[in-house]
Amino acid sequence: MAPLLDVSDEVRAEIGDEEAERLLAGDNAPGTYDCTSCRTPGDTAQERTSTVLFVGEETAVLAFAHAACIPSQVVPVPEAQLQGAVRSISPQTAGAGPDGPGGGGGGGAQDAGGQESPDLAPRQAVLGITCGLIVVEEQLCPALVVEPTGPVARVGATGGGDDFLPLLIEQGFVPQLDLEARPSPLAGWSVLLAMGQLHAVLQPGTAGAPATAWWQAHQPLQVSDGWRAAVGRSNEVYVYAGPHGSIGRQPREDLMRDALAKACARGQLVAATMPLAGT
Repeated sequence: MAPLLDVSDEVRAEIGDEEAERLLAGDNAPGTYDCTSCRTPGDTAQERTSTVLFVGEETAVLAFAHAACIPSQVVPVPEAQLQGAVRSISPQTAGAGPDGPGGGGGGGAQDAGGQESPDLAPRQAVLGITCGLIVVEEQLCPALVVEPTGPVARVGATGGGDDFLPLLIEQGFVPQLDLEARPSPLAGWSVLLAMGQLHAVLQPGTAGAPATAWWQAHQPLQVSDGWRAAVGRSNEVYVYAGPHGSIGRQPREDLMRDALAKACARGQLVAATMPLAGT
């Protein structure tokens, strides 16, 4: 039985017609895989699967993802980062690439895999996102709080450190030194809300390509009526992020704000204001 593979025209152009046909026939396709977007298991025999080709200057790595997570595409990656990813691929993985990193629980919370920046290592933790409301400048504002489920390392890193905040600062996030101040705008990033549900946090594409999902929900995330009303007034969302263990999952918005304030005081919080994409 042929696998349920999607091979886009741009992937086919890179790997050639012969290799593409072998994949579609099942000769070189894996039976099971870890989705390069959400990092959960997939099965090419049972669910539609996208081929994702990570391309450096000299190296290319073919990865697989649930078609529901991301479409088949070519993703340019700096050669050094791709080499680091290749060294990190386990023998059991047929193809792998880089992983894709006070509001509170009023809108609900969900851990979900994001198609994170190629700057992040393949052994990367899942990003957890909490949506809720925060008072800033005496206004009730919609917020997202991002915290990985484990430490985050750069591709090729050998130490045991956590590079989550430095990587986000390199992407344009700014250290949040005062929780009473509005976070700085981050050009090119946006929060995707469709039919009143949270779908993704989008980051700019490379080399003029369309925006891609930095974080993407496995299933659209329900948000509260209050959160939806607040974002409808401003058309923007405050996105706060801290390293693993800095904020925690708090059951109430007041507790979440307290946790954010403590992370802010410790210098463990970065933030950005992002426009709303969608409705």
